[in-house]
Amino acid sequence: MGLLRHNDDVPQGRRFRMREKLASIGDDSWIEDEQGQRLFKVDGKALRMRDTFVLEDLSGNELAKIQEKKLSVRDKMTVERDGRTLATIHKALVGIRDRFDIDVEGGEGLKAKGNVVQHEYEIKRDDTVVATVSRKWFRVRDTYGVEIRSGEDEALLLAVTVALDEMSRD
Repeated sequence: MGLLRHNDDVPQGRRFRMREKLASIGDDSWIEDEQGQRLFKVDGKALRMRDTFVLEDLSGNELAKIQEKKLSVRDKMTVERDGRTLATIHKALVGIRDRFDIDVEGGEGLKAKGNVVQHEYEIKRDDTVVATVSRKWFRVRDTYGVEIRSGEDEALLLAVTVALDEMSRD
């Protein structure tokens, strides 16, 4: 298909195509490359007290679990890998535009800034863009693109994108 245009702000990396409202609880959805090849599955786990999604590779191996944190002062979701919290995503308290802070365990934090509801935002570490999300890259309705900088943890950034998609619905 090749419907994704390259974003010059992000050094050459991989590009992914995701559906808006990626997965409802109980639904499965696929994350594809720009040619439409399925690369990852997002499994919306049903029958849970809180929103839970699992990012899996093509073989069904769990790469990350994304869970809503209930009973917190502000909306919060965590990304877990191998039973350990990898990142915590929460909405920043100040700002005109959507802004989310992503606390990465044992690493530098990230910030997502832009219009998350419209899927037009960047994820940065300090001043470096590590991922760009845009719906303008695709002509296909209800889809958006995620371009991840080369050398970054793709599973983590895709899981963060799933969490932001879910948090922007509330």
